[in-house]
Amino acid sequence: MTMIHVLDDNTINKIAAGEVVERPASVIKELVENAMDAGATRIEVEIMAGGTSFMRVTDNGRGMSAEDAHLAILRHATSKIREVGDLNTVGTLGFRGEALPTIASVSRFTLLTRREGDDLGTRVTIMGGKEPDFIEAGCNIGTTVKVEDLFFNTPARKKFLKTNHTEGSRINDFIVKLALSRPDIEFHFINNNKMSVVTPGTGNLYDTIQAIYGGKTADSLLGLTLEDEDIKISGYITKPSMLKSSRAWQTYIVNSRIIQNRAIAKAIDNAYKSLIPKSGFPLAVLCIEVPQRTIDVNVHPQKSELKFEDESRVFKAVYKAVLDAIRPAGRGLGEVAAVVEKPEQHVTMEPMQFVPATEPLAEPIIPQWPQAEASRPAGQPAVQRAQPKTIYEAVHRTAPIPARTMAGFSAAQQSLREERGAAAMPDSSVLDHPGMVAESSAPAMKSGADAEASPCQEGEVLQYDGSVVPIGQVDLTYIIAQDAKGLYIVDQHAAHERILFDKFSAMAGDIPSQQLLVHQILSFDQKESDLVEAHQELFASLGFHMEMSGNQEFRLIEVPADVPVSEAEDIIREILTNLMDMHETTAKEIRQACLATTACRAAIKAGEELSFRQMQIILDALAHTAFPYTCPHGRPTILKFSSEELAKMFKRTGFGF
Repeated sequence: MTMIHVLDDNTINKIAAGEVVERPASVIKELVENAMDAGATRIEVEIMAGGTSFMRVTDNGRGMSAEDAHLAILRHATSKIREVGDLNTVGTLGFRGEALPTIASVSRFTLLTRREGDDLGTRVTIMGGKEPDFIEAGCNIGTTVKVEDLFFNTPARKKFLKTNHTEGSRINDFIVKLALSRPDIEFHFINNNKMSVVTPGTGNLYDTIQAIYGGKTADSLLGLTLEDEDIKISGYITKPSMLKSSRAWQTYIVNSRIIQNRAIAKAIDNAYKSLIPKSGFPLAVLCIEVPQRTIDVNVHPQKSELKFEDESRVFKAVYKAVLDAIRPAGRGLGEVAAVVEKPEQHVTMEPMQFVPATEPLAEPIIPQWPQAEASRPAGQPAVQRAQPKTIYEAVHRTAPIPARTMAGFSAAQQSLREERGAAAMPDSSVLDHPGMVAESSAPAMKSGADAEASPCQEGEVLQYDGSVVPIGQVDLTYIIAQDAKGLYIVDQHAAHERILFDKFSAMAGDIPSQQLLVHQILSFDQKESDLVEAHQELFASLGFHMEMSGNQEFRLIEVPADVPVSEAEDIIREILTNLMDMHETTAKEIRQACLATTACRAAIKAGEELSFRQMQIILDALAHTAFPYTCPHGRPTILKFSSEELAKMFKRTGFGF
């Protein structure tokens, strides 16, 4: 008896299904591509339970005769090619003839098709790869394929599927990309009896992008075009101000085929390198046309990758097209050029040393405010306090005073508000940040000649309490501070982000919220609207209270007390992005990710000017956090340059001075 034997067709089909049909989205991709190859102008996709229980794709294409329907379910039966030489010029999306038989082998499969001119159509029913059943049936012109109970006969593969929501999202992403590749086709996607995607099918790519992503995104689009000898590029890309945290927004289309390609992605990144943060990606829909002979599409089972004859040429063409789109004529990129590479330095992060508030005092340093002198009773002698001239002198010749606390600053701010009235406080976004003290909340300084005699020309007397003291800002982004032992550079946004994140995380219940006098109306696409509706409790616990006000519209009633109203919508949309990217996670992980987003968007930004008092508050608050070295996303908040390191940088070692 021989040990080697030929597998039967049913087993072969199930093995092939592992490559072609990975998940429900793979089924939809294959069926929709078949409909597009059949010349359809309208394609409707309907799913239930993320596609695991029910999928249906209906098109108005050419349809098939009864004879073709019998052949279509056979392995490697196709109308796209006839011989191996046709692979060099294949222009259809499908060509292997594997999709229908492999899908039918792992599901309850039904195909209904009719050509124009035929009185009756053909119904084909296959149960998990068994013998097919053919009957005549009445139906519309075109083809309808229904797939039920996917992987019902291969439970090992079914258990590796994600949640229904995740699988449905993958299908939604495929439909979106396929619709972008063919704006001349009208797409309808129905998910759990809800219309999720509708495209007009006018043939205009701009109209398709607007229908999918909304008017706000469409307003940020920049058209791009390039036509070389045998490369033609067209499409749209968003301005640097419109970014996403992943490449899900980027669609690459080569000869009407959706592909993934690292060279194209790298070309876009290089063009945007100086304009966006490392974590941001612009929306991009690139339509690339090259001679069919210069590409090979037969390199991946799902045809999601292809090989270019000259990939470097495609890279350069995409780079130039994107660069021309974001750099209008007459305007250079000099203002956003990369910084010249600096000599490598060894920098370490060390904890800040703070004096406990309970430490006894010897000779405390008390600022001599002009108001204090004016309020001193007549005849009472002034108390002489030793005012150090430098921080070094303060450390080595006097004892420090207790470190100031956030509560103390809050009490001082409240007292000033009661004295002057809330109306006297400036209308500044800085006041929306927790623990921040406005410029006007500092003690008032005299003007004219009296101001020149005040202890600090900048408007404040800085007292040293043994902690890190700010001495200024660089580029309105980094706080420069010092103590007697070294120099510190603090990322003001990352530091404040850490402070807010710890504050939010410490709240066991819901985050306090404030009602809006004027409610905001937020519009979402169907996918985002479903997420908002499904996570109402999560948003409420974060301080965002919303209620539905229309089709895919929500009224924002309350926002967290520590969040600027102007940032509320951006925070909500970024939270939705995080929820889309997540799969099976715990409620705690979801809340932590949302808190990190809220803290990031509510924190002070780069470019905001801070007073010395505000900088000191950030440093004091950062000192009391559990992990003051990084923000919730892992970026460092504070760097230290010790005296020894500074001496090495300035080549002061070995000279004796």
